Amino acid sequence: MVRSVTGCIALLLMVFVALPLYADTAPLVRLSTGMGEIDVELYPDEAPVTVENFLAYVDSGFYDMTIFHRVVKGFVIQGGGFELSLHMKETRDPIKNEASNGLSNLAMTLAMARTPEPDSATSQFFINLVDNPALDYSATNPGYAVFGKVVKGQDVVEAVAALDIVSLGQFTHLPDPPVIIKKASRIESKPEPDPTDPKDPGEKSSDSSGCFMDVLSFTP
Repeated sequence: MVRSVTGCIALLLMVFVALPLYADTAPLVRLSTGMGEIDVELYPDEAPVTVENFLAYVDSGFYDMTIFHRVVKGFVIQGGGFELSLHMKETRDPIKNEASNGLSNLAMTLAMARTPEPDSATSQFFINLVDNPALDYSATNPGYAVFGKVVKGQDVVEAVAALDIVSLGQFTHLPDPPVIIKKASRIESKPEPDPTDPKDPGEKSSDSSGCFMDVLSFTP
């Protein structure tokens, strides 16, 4: 009996040792900006096409030295398409809109920007500053595809959102000073939870922020 119990304990220990510190193997990406690091966890099960597309841009270095070109307080920060010179980078082909994946545009989630055409997303993404249910998929709204969430650096996101805004030509929501994504790269381990995370990811807000279908288009 003792030998049997001892064997079971040993087996359990082997199982726990074999498991990674974090059971999920979701890809993690770090956006290293001039204001600090933003770590995002991606959701390949719910948004396989979108995650594959985003990681292709990350792995190719596409996002390096791009900027957050749109900051709308109480709504989103958007980037991933323009250089500091405000030159738009050449992108890969557009992808399928996966907004019907059941994920909501909650505060600190990561989603794809697009034109009014649903299947038009390429490289640009945005981070929701608040819960934005008006951006979710419905029977009458193609929605914006959520494919990840900020897991560390929420304070950096909020700092970007708090910057002054200037208008330059067609760019009406440029942060001042500019916020450069110096490098986007995969990271291996999940960071510790950020104590500055403004809210529980499951908490819903009634604020729709007055969103419109074309607010998150490629053009500012």
